[in-house]
Amino acid sequence: MTSLLHKERKSEGTPRLVPEEGSRYYLRVQHYRELLDSLPMDAYTHGCILHPEITVDSHIPAYAATSIRAQIGSTQSELERLAEQNPDLKDAYKAKQRRLKSKLFDHDNMKYLKKLLDELEGVMDQVETELQRRVEETPDEGSPSWLCGDFFSMADVSLAVTLHRLEFLGLSRRYWGNGLRANVETYYGRAVERPAFRRVLGHVNNILISAVLPVAFRVARKNAPALVGTTLLVGFLGGAAYLAFLFVKKRLASLS
Repeated sequence: MTSLLHKERKSEGTPRLVPEEGSRYYLRVQHYRELLDSLPMDAYTHGCILHPEITVDSHIPAYAATSIRAQIGSTQSELERLAEQNPDLKDAYKAKQRRLKSKLFDHDNMKYLKKLLDELEGVMDQVETELQRRVEETPDEGSPSWLCGDFFSMADVSLAVTLHRLEFLGLSRRYWGNGLRANVETYYGRAVERPAFRRVLGHVNNILISAVLPVAFRVARKNAPALVGTTLLVGFLGGAAYLAFLFVKKRLASLS
């Protein structure tokens, strides 16, 4: 899809989202795309659901953590019971559920979550430094620039969507604002004012809260086994967040 967008934009005479390979900007854009796209967004999402105390002004409903925690306690016993009920699929079922269970417990581990959030500080510092370079390159107030230069690129799509997701989760105050990473704060304010961003991002939070979350909780409450309820519920929440993340990136790339 991205390649098609590049071709369409080039044929229309508009700037490409990814510069020509070999150009002075190509490696810069690729670096930030890969850096930002590799962030463990599902871990941030699950961690913020299970530990709302680390968030500020989160858009995640308060009942999410309570509902999940009520079911996590019996995960191990349900794993054994379900495996015994399906002897032909016992090994495959247990292996699959063990991986998912391990992932959920990793994301519930505050030490692990703190490590991920601390590593994100380094990424945000790198972004702040890069944005400061753009400020120094274009000192005139009437010449705003983006992450990798004076053009909007796929790196900007990745960055703006990442910042929006952090704000949705209630992590924005940890990483920018009130004098902290002023360039990131200014950048995000400009990014969300772009027409394409306003059309796409303005609906994402409502989609997640009004549609996906209630459905997930209704399904999880229908007498499902504790393990199934927990994994389905967290999977819905984390998966929805990740799918929304990908949806926004594609929409912004097509509209920018």
